[in-house]
Amino acid sequence: MTQKDITFVADFLTEHFNEAPELYNRKGKYFNVERVGQYLKDEDDDLVSPPNTEGNQWFNFLKNSTQLKESPLLFPYYPEKSLHFVKRQMEGIIDQCLQKPADVIGKSVHQAVCMSLYKTSQSEDSTPQLFKLPFLWNDKTSSIHYVLLTILENSISKIYILRRHTDTSRSVSNGILAVEFGNFLNNSINESSDSRCYSCSDAHFYDDETVTVVLKENVEQEGKERVLAQLPLS
Repeated sequence: MTQKDITFVADFLTEHFNEAPELYNRKGKYFNVERVGQYLKDEDDDLVSPPNTEGNQWFNFLKNSTQLKESPLLFPYYPEKSLHFVKRQMEGIIDQCLQKPADVIGKSVHQAVCMSLYKTSQSEDSTPQLFKLPFLWNDKTSSIHYVLLTILENSISKIYILRRHTDTSRSVSNGILAVEFGNFLNNSINESSDSRCYSCSDAHFYDDETVTVVLKENVEQEGKERVLAQLPLS
């Protein structure tokens, strides 16, 4: 080590490890440790050099506010503890808050209906993605829940609309139906069915009565036509 290194270490010890007689009655805590490092220790012991909160605007604000001082919404402050201790305390409280909703929601969920949308081959090959565009919409006026989806295999020009009553004991007509776009944008009936065929790239509910879809032309060459269409749900 060079003399410069020794001086640096000596200065560090002088600055951070001065004797602290007021700590002599605490077992093994005879010196002040580095003020930053003490916050990062993963232990439950009190800080050797707790922060000085005198003049802190937030603490003064809480101290002078009767409502906030007693509020259960404020996370308690532990000025004598490290960040690891506070982190564990916070994780425990968050877990406790989430446990009850998880139990209640989990027990309330049950299967209302089961529909077969498509069949896949029984081969050992990995099953391709056939399900796309799930979009949910809840019509609060009529208490009906909608799901928009497309199935990629052999039906890329169709969009499926599944609807269920939010009251599972009630049913709705046309629980599931398909809307086929195909060549509906052709200029005349003389155009062949394959000349301008469209598939759905995306679909969302615009409001309770309207569905917005993005259509693209099914051609291999560049310059595919894109269409933004709004369709009445009726």
